[in-house]
Amino acid sequence: MSDRIMVVEDEQAIRAVIEFALTDAGFEVVSVGRGDEALAVIGAQHIDLVILDLMLPGVDGLEVCRQIRAERMTPIIILSARSEELDKVLGLELGADDYVTKPFSPRELVSRVRANLRRMRSEPERGQVMEAGDLEIDPVARTVVRAGEEIYLTFSEFEILHKLASSPRRVFTREELMNHLWEGSFFGDLRSVDVHVRHLRQKVEVDAANPELIRTVRGVGYAFGADVTRT
Repeated sequence: MSDRIMVVEDEQAIRAVIEFALTDAGFEVVSVGRGDEALAVIGAQHIDLVILDLMLPGVDGLEVCRQIRAERMTPIIILSARSEELDKVLGLELGADDYVTKPFSPRELVSRVRANLRRMRSEPERGQVMEAGDLEIDPVARTVVRAGEEIYLTFSEFEILHKLASSPRRVFTREELMNHLWEGSFFGDLRSVDVHVRHLRQKVEVDAANPELIRTVRGVGYAFGADVTRT
């Protein structure tokens, strides 16, 4: 069966372009023009991925993103205009997996859809549980526990944390982290990694304003700043 993609876009002309590109690429497409319609569809049908505009009637895109992510791990790609930079950042912080900036290339969008589906379904990396103080990272179960309490991470947040913790003290550039996340096919704004890291710190650090685990190396990138043991 073909993957089913829901396109949430209120501009009919843009929606038609996306529908054609996805259908031509072999996907099944469900299209809606309002946020409340999107929530109704995803509550009633199996959807493999959501392409989500932010400026929507009914319920805005950020709220749609929040409600979807609260209940399921369906990949979400945000469509954002350049003037919506803040909303794009907020979307990533609410758990969106990726974004494409308008105007966009239909070919690029299709590539992003395929990449998101591929990485969501990739086999988990087999490895030992990693511990750093009271933080526990299980790469097989894809869980993170701190002081006995499980922490919810998005797919991207977990991948970045696992990559950093796998090589403690090593400094990774933003490009290295995003290429790892996208299996070498990343193209876009590298600042998106900063958004993921900021949100990740809010979840795993004792004090996000003074991070000890995820350390910034100014002008270079990020490193895991604690010793790691494997069990």
